[in-house]
Amino acid sequence: MRAGFPDFRLGNVLATSFTATLTERHGKAVERIPTPHRLVDWLAVNGFAVDSCTTAQLDLARELRESIHTAATAAATRNALPASAVHVINDRSTEGRAAAILTPEGGRQWRLGPASRVEDALSVIAADAISIIAGERDGRLALCASPTCRAAFFDTSRSRTRKWCDMNTCGNRQKKARFTANRRPDPGLRDSPSCPGGMS
Repeated sequence: MRAGFPDFRLGNVLATSFTATLTERHGKAVERIPTPHRLVDWLAVNGFAVDSCTTAQLDLARELRESIHTAATAAATRNALPASAVHVINDRSTEGRAAAILTPEGGRQWRLGPASRVEDALSVIAADAISIIAGERDGRLALCASPTCRAAFFDTSRSRTRKWCDMNTCGNRQKKARFTANRRPDPGLRDSPSCPGGMS
């Protein structure tokens, strides 16, 4: 990883891991792919070896990211999918040249087109987003309970009652905030007069 950049938040679902390259959308936003090189890093971590990335390709990636976030948020709240987000997702899905490859171990890898372009990787991310937004996979879209985050995530827990996009970040932060709030003394108790009989 490149020094000086925030760590990636990596999950098990490609599309929502991609939307997590921008976090704290309703607080102090953290951009995790601020440069073309950082997008190359994220793609590499997720199994996509691209040759290079331009500023224009980074713009395409961010546009896709925000379109997935918008559409997934609408799906999670059972609202109509915004037409502009659907258009971007569909465009990115059809623009790339990537193929699924079966590995000898029985896993799946993605082989990008001959030029290993960013657009090829974006097409796979867009297709993954389509599969979860369309309800083709076992799980449910939900929104993080953190008021500063509200990221869309794909809940595959048995009970489908996950509250946080990431327990190690948003979940722990909210639990710590609740714990701190519960430990604060009630200022009204300090100022109240003593009770009769020496009880205070």
